[in-house]
Amino acid sequence: MPRPRCERCQRPLDHCLCPLIPSLASRTRVVLLQHPSETAHALNTARLAALGLVNAELRVGEVFADLAELLATPGYRPVLLFPGEQAQALTAYGETDDRPLMLIVPDGTWRKARKLLYLNPLLEALPRVTLAQVAPSRYRLRKAPEPGAVSTIEAVVQALNVLEPQGNFGELLRPFEALIEGQIEAMGGATFERNHTGH
Repeated sequence: MPRPRCERCQRPLDHCLCPLIPSLASRTRVVLLQHPSETAHALNTARLAALGLVNAELRVGEVFADLAELLATPGYRPVLLFPGEQAQALTAYGETDDRPLMLIVPDGTWRKARKLLYLNPLLEALPRVTLAQVAPSRYRLRKAPEPGAVSTIEAVVQALNVLEPQGNFGELLRPFEALIEGQIEAMGGATFERNHTGH
């Protein structure tokens, strides 16, 4: 019998993360576009980000038919959070920024994220933004594919902390950290040490 799951955070009821998920307001609208292969992942960090931010939404798919409509949402400047040669480093909103950003965040492995851009040319055409400095990932269960790689929720938190420094979005990471601690506990300290710390 499958273990009963929480409808909201999708975790088993005895490991429900909802008490740790904040409800944070932001000027920035965050839209997470999740590749379907990520939905079953134990650490579905895009879902946690969407649940913890009032002004955020999670869409799952490969092709997003209503993308033009979404990008035309009044009051926002859509940008794609994705590295690349043309990407501009994010900076805090200034006095002159009348329209906050709509931060489009692809969620998936690098290969899957690139596929989302390829299948949705409107995304490919958006101005790109990136993090000038990336804090090291706290995601100790996956070896980062390259230095500076962070999980989706960490990228969102770092981006919002740059754009809205008065907001302190670190609280979003509480359920993420609890998830990681739970996974390490489940695999046992010795296994974790051997497989993930190189000792």
